[in-house]
Amino acid sequence: MQQQPAPSPHSALRQDIRLLGRTLGEVIRESDGKAIYETIEKLRRAAVSFRREGDGSQGAVLERAIRRLDNEQVNLVARAFSYFLHLSNIAEDREQNRRKREHELNGATPMRGSLRDALAFLDSRGVRRRRVLRALADMSIVPVLTAHPTEVQRKSTLDLHREIARQLLHNDDTLTPDERELGLQRLSGLIATLWQTRMLRQQKLTVLDEIDNALGYYEHTFLKAIPRLYQDLANQLEPGSKGPQLSRPALLPPFLKTGSWIGGDRDGNPNVDAGTLEEALLRQATHAFRHYLDEVKALGTELSMSYTLIDASPALLELATESRDTSLHRIDEPYRRACIHIYARLAATAKAIVGRPLATRPTYEADPYVDPVDFEADLRVIADSLDENHGAVIASLRLSALQQAVRVFGFHLATVDLRQSSDVHERVLAELFTVAGVKVNGRPVEYLKLNEEERVALLREELSQARPLYSPWLTYSEETTKELAVLQMAARCRARFGPRAIEQSIISHTETLSDLLELLVLQQETGLLRPDAPRQPARASSSGRAPSAAQRSAEREARLAAGLMVVPLFETIPDLERAPEIMAAWLDLPEVRRRVRHAQNGIQEVMLGYSDSNKDGGYLTSNWSLYCAERELVKVFEKRRVRLRLFHGRGGSVARGGGPSFEAIVAQPPGTVNGQIRLTEQGEVIQGKYKDAGVGRWHLENIVAATLEASLTPPAEAARIENERMRKYFSAMSWMSEQAQTAYRDLVYGTRGFTDYFFAATPIREIAGLNIGSRPAARRSTQRIEDLRAIPWGFSWAQCRLMLTGWYGVGTALERYVEEGCEGAPDTPEARLAQLQEMVREWPFFRTLVSNMEQVLAKTDLTIGRRYAGLVSNRRLREHVFSRIEDEFQRTLSMFRRVCGHDLLANDPQLAAALLERFAYIDPLNHLQVELLRRHRKGVAGDTTGNDAESRSQRAIHMTINGIAAGLRNSG
Repeated sequence: MQQQPAPSPHSALRQDIRLLGRTLGEVIRESDGKAIYETIEKLRRAAVSFRREGDGSQGAVLERAIRRLDNEQVNLVARAFSYFLHLSNIAEDREQNRRKREHELNGATPMRGSLRDALAFLDSRGVRRRRVLRALADMSIVPVLTAHPTEVQRKSTLDLHREIARQLLHNDDTLTPDERELGLQRLSGLIATLWQTRMLRQQKLTVLDEIDNALGYYEHTFLKAIPRLYQDLANQLEPGSKGPQLSRPALLPPFLKTGSWIGGDRDGNPNVDAGTLEEALLRQATHAFRHYLDEVKALGTELSMSYTLIDASPALLELATESRDTSLHRIDEPYRRACIHIYARLAATAKAIVGRPLATRPTYEADPYVDPVDFEADLRVIADSLDENHGAVIASLRLSALQQAVRVFGFHLATVDLRQSSDVHERVLAELFTVAGVKVNGRPVEYLKLNEEERVALLREELSQARPLYSPWLTYSEETTKELAVLQMAARCRARFGPRAIEQSIISHTETLSDLLELLVLQQETGLLRPDAPRQPARASSSGRAPSAAQRSAEREARLAAGLMVVPLFETIPDLERAPEIMAAWLDLPEVRRRVRHAQNGIQEVMLGYSDSNKDGGYLTSNWSLYCAERELVKVFEKRRVRLRLFHGRGGSVARGGGPSFEAIVAQPPGTVNGQIRLTEQGEVIQGKYKDAGVGRWHLENIVAATLEASLTPPAEAARIENERMRKYFSAMSWMSEQAQTAYRDLVYGTRGFTDYFFAATPIREIAGLNIGSRPAARRSTQRIEDLRAIPWGFSWAQCRLMLTGWYGVGTALERYVEEGCEGAPDTPEARLAQLQEMVREWPFFRTLVSNMEQVLAKTDLTIGRRYAGLVSNRRLREHVFSRIEDEFQRTLSMFRRVCGHDLLANDPQLAAALLERFAYIDPLNHLQVELLRRHRKGVAGDTTGNDAESRSQRAIHMTINGIAAGLRNSG
């Protein structure tokens, strides 16, 4: 382990961490006694000395002390170090907000990744702000929350985190002594509450729990941060002629929206059904309406203007006269009267859609709004009246944000995607054909026995049929009944909550053209897609006036009848290679061309998965395969004049597409963003990015800024640069990809006994038993890596600090390229190394690939990984596998230094300092986890008390999993 200097003891981050850590220690001493406090302190000091000073003797002290802990002590120690890491993350979030604020206050150049920097970048390339403003009308940027099983923190814990962060924010030099004392007392009380709050869930998360957890991020972040981001961008694009202080931000088209898989993603999750889909949308709508009702209520309180002092527009006065408010105190306050009427209509709308009253103040019967546009029209009446009567600045207080929120969130809050595996669709259709007695050439159809050509022909013929294939009077299997019920519920939910409530249906494991056609047929059989659907939805008038109620109704009906966009998901490396061919065949079908043109506004979405491709071929090969697939898809779509929207299935870990969103987006091949991008936010990454409104706002700003840059950089310039890079680097990357894949697969799939090593040397079995998600950890109940989901696969390697999914094979590829080269490579090793160095400097894709790997290498610890290897009973297997991992790590680290010219994180001292702080508290948890795994697997701990009959050792193991994941932050 390399000795590293400690961060400055006077840094603001260090001071916050010390304050939180000291307070936690005092709470533990008060709650559980001096003896356990001193035990924890001894372990902490040993870990700090071992990490910062490279004192090997302290490592031995750490291990001996942990081995002597009894079952009661291990639980307390695990909780203590885990909670300290939770508190450390809070301090780091505050530091991130502080650094951003200081940067802006210093008046320096805009931060990379900010909206201001993106606009300056585009301006330097001749893209003026009017052009950006026009482009927003056709843009779609959608972060999609998913509920994969790596979120290890309870909602109760996250709520306390927010309160502690809020209290920490008030701890500054402006406080009086009494205020400081009161603040510290409150901070101690919150941390004491955290310490006495159960860390682990006693029951496994349900889908409904996951829905509620996700909704918490809307309350604390999205509903506040997204409208504010719109306002800031509008101010930068169109500075008010009266000055920003006296104008209100222009309303922008809803280019940034949110999505969700929670409640609609059935792939491998038997707990998702028609009921969870309806409940997800019902709870989302309830959340949206409550927000709007609260905002309108507050708006009515604030808009106290009297028409005895200022004029109001005729439209506003007319809206006010519709109010049934009888108070004489408000007789001269038309804005308040108008808000009362809007509140009544909104309350009626909520009751009609949600099915129960949500209003918190007395109201009266009123006509519900037809749709969100109808609601927005009333808000616009208020805004226009203010604007016309010297009150534009008043609208900027609350009204503008509410107007923007209605545009973005509608009455549905977030678009819920459906997802199911292609093999399920295949079985359902096979049963429908069989039960219906469909015949071809006089013979009953045996769908599963048809070849691809025969399937395509049959499915296309079925799409042209008006007669139903499904009958409610016939009996079907449980699987078919469940799948049809989900699609039928989707049709009802779209009619109830609006077409934007559900817009996409994703097909996992797309391998053939028939996989896409099957979903279209199923939509037709369940009322989602009507054969007689209008070809083109009605559009708003080109005059700029809002569409009439009749136009909106026609458009709504057309969108409902057009069904859901069929979105293929290509995940494995072979699937990625086939993707361009499949999409070409799809877009060449006349019925699909018509559908894309008329029902999808000329856009077709394709989802790319980062998980299975990595588990399949390793880090470098996965990323290169994705990059090549994207380039080929661009060619397919450009030839057919269809806009490509890529949906990136990014996970939390670098192995699954994680890493900074800004760099990932700008590193995409030219033409692949083009104003359209969706990307998943998964597991513990959601709370890492969005539990804090300031941090969440910054992540959203990064995504928007990157999309603007990637989309609006002049295409001729981007294409020229990309073609030059491909000419210079394509052969080298392809050759290195093959080398990396061979090395990775030789270890994971070609090493005899590797599966046994993995299940013994990582906590994979214990992760599967932790109540951290509603989805099973494996697709099948076998001990095969092929059947494991990619998420627990990567999560397990992160827990034991080897993280080989984010680097294994890269060192071999780089070394062999430098030493051996390939056809078309420079002649000498020195020249080939220089070429790799140039690739890091000049090629965003390669630079991002190496930069993300750098972070993984920095979190990898062979000393700790070796301790986990000690859990493998077969000595020969243990030494063989671990030595190969160790050799490849050293090779990768060495090649990283040669190619990049610096040590790990040398160019990011702030991250290096933050990791150093964290490691001193993660390390003891790793050592403790190893000891607990050894005890538990040997059956030493036999205590099975507790409501869930879980032993103390199991609970302690799960606490260490929680803490290590919190400390590493992007491990899942």
